[in-house]
Amino acid sequence: MVDDSSSAQTTVDTTVLESSVIDQSLLQKVLRQAGRSLAKPALEAMEMLLDESTPAQARLTMLAALTYLLMPIDLVPDLIPVAGFSDDLVALSAVIGLWSNHMTPQIRNRARRKLDRWFPVEG
Repeated sequence: MVDDSSSAQTTVDTTVLESSVIDQSLLQKVLRQAGRSLAKPALEAMEMLLDESTPAQARLTMLAALTYLLMPIDLVPDLIPVAGFSDDLVALSAVIGLWSNHMTPQIRNRARRKLDRWFPVEG
């Protein structure tokens, strides 16, 4: 039997902010920058996969590694200490290696142009 009288109760005070309190232009700027930060490597990877100068084997390996990293199921479950992340490390190493060997200024520029269209930078 549990004695409820000794249980600590926590009261959480919540306050709802009104829209007049939030600086919407600052929030938009922060969200736009966050979006740019997340989208940049994804767009660069996509452009590298689509680029005809990227060898077919490199494209296939990159696609397989990125797919594996995004899949919710692992060969070695992440719950297993150290070993659980080793398979992810191998996939990540493959992506980084391919990235450094096949990323060109042209690919990076195409990705940046898309990024600027999708997440415009306000001056």
